[in-house]
Amino acid sequence: MNRLARVLHTSKMRKKRVRSVVIGTSVRPRLSISISNRHVSAQVIDDSKHTTLAYVTTVGNKAATGTMTDKAAWVGSEIAKKAIAAKVTSVSFDRNGRLYHGRVQMLADAARKSGLEF
Repeated sequence: MNRLARVLHTSKMRKKRVRSVVIGTSVRPRLSISISNRHVSAQVIDDSKHTTLAYVTTVGNKAATGTMTDKAAWVGSEIAKKAIAAKVTSVSFDRNGRLYHGRVQMLADAARKSGLEF
């Protein structure tokens, strides 16, 4: 198994392991994040009803500028504002198989600072 295949395999296994534990309910929906090479997105999902309650992305948004870390912090604060507007104050954090470091940590810290509870 070459290095790339091993990295992809471990990230898939980590995502599966995290997702098996983190479940969004009506009381405590799931905050799922997605970070690509150029964009950051986050959504608050109620898995019991299969609905998205709030969604924020940097795709096509002029307000999200700067480095990827700055974009992640912006998405974190915006998703917190939209979630609170949708009457959601407490969420379970789905880091989508990514390590809690760097951009993921900045997004989570900005969401906490804006009023979301993890």
